[in-house]
Amino acid sequence: MIQSIIFDLDGTLTDTLQDLANSVNYALCKMNWRERSLDEVRRFVGNGVRKLVQRAVPENKSEADYESCFALFRQHYILHCQDNTRLYPGVGEMLQEVHRRGYKTAIVSNKLQAGVDELYDTYFRDVIDVAIGQREGMTLKPAPDMVELALSQLGASKDETVYVGDSEVDVQTARNAGLRCISCLWGFRDREQLDAAGATQFISHPKELLSILNN
Repeated sequence: MIQSIIFDLDGTLTDTLQDLANSVNYALCKMNWRERSLDEVRRFVGNGVRKLVQRAVPENKSEADYESCFALFRQHYILHCQDNTRLYPGVGEMLQEVHRRGYKTAIVSNKLQAGVDELYDTYFRDVIDVAIGQREGMTLKPAPDMVELALSQLGASKDETVYVGDSEVDVQTARNAGLRCISCLWGFRDREQLDAAGATQFISHPKELLSILNN
C-alpha cells in the first residue's frame, strides 16, 4: 500500500522551462555566443543546471569560459526564476488532495537548493513535507542519494513509496533507488523518449495519480 510519494520538480510539478531558457540565453548573450532555442533547452535539462549550461555552451570553450557563463546564468536565474514559472494545470489540486489523504511527500530535484527552496516557499510549503535540491556533497540524480535522503527524512520505506517524474533521468533514478516509477506526459520529455528509457507506467494529467494511489 502506497504511503509516500517522491516528486521530481521541473517538468513534473512546475513548468520552469521558459525561465531556464531565458537565463541560459542571458548568459550566452553576455559571452557573445549563439543563443539556444526553447526546444534545445528542453533537451538539455534533467541533470542539473551545471550540465544544462555545459550543454548550451558552444564546443571547444575553455573551463574558465564555462565557469564565467555558469556564473552569469546563476546570477540571472536567482533573480528571475519565477518570472514565467508556474504549476502545471491540476498539480495544485492534486497536491492538496494528496496532503488531505495523509500521504508523506517529498521533492527531489537536481535544481540548486536555493531555487528549490524558493519554489517550495511559494507553492509547496503547506502540502509537501520535504524538499531536497542540489547541495554540496550530494550526488545528483540519477544516483539514488537524494531519494535515500528523502526516504530517511520522511521515515518512509521503499516498498510503500512511488516516484513521480517526467524524464529519463527520473526513470533511472527510481530504478537506482529501487522504487516504482510513474512517468508524467505533460513535462519536458515525450512518450517515445520515456518508452526508450524503460518507463512502464504513465499519467497524462495530475488527477490520474490519485486514481493510481487508490489501487
